[in-house]
Amino acid sequence: VQLQASGGGLVQAGGSLRLSCAASGRTLRGYGMGWFRQAPGQEREFVAGIGAMGSFTSYSDVGQGRFTISRDNAKNLAYLQMNSLKPEDTGVYYCAAARIGWGPDADFDYWGQGTQVTVSS
Repeated sequence: VQLQASGGGLVQAGGSLRLSCAASGRTLRGYGMGWFRQAPGQEREFVAGIGAMGSFTSYSDVGQGRFTISRDNAKNLAYLQMNSLKPEDTGVYYCAAARIGWGPDADFDYWGQGTQVTVSS
């Protein structure tokens, strides 16, 4: 599975962005999907995950309440809607696919190149 994240950009604090993760080479059906981010000088961290059928989601404290993960298996896409963005949300955001699980402890097998999100104050 090849994954490509897009939708990042520069936004003011309080604004919103919707990230997309497009898959090619294989259907995303059957894979849990996750979004991670890495801020400058920090380790990559889990933001949100969604089960293969979209019925179950998991959020870190970072994403809970402001971010929403979703997916459209028919289009082979996953999304991360981010609202009320803060400067500390700045970083590179990655999408990933897991054959088993979707939460922070899942073993994500495939990773896309990240998309930069910059939130100005």
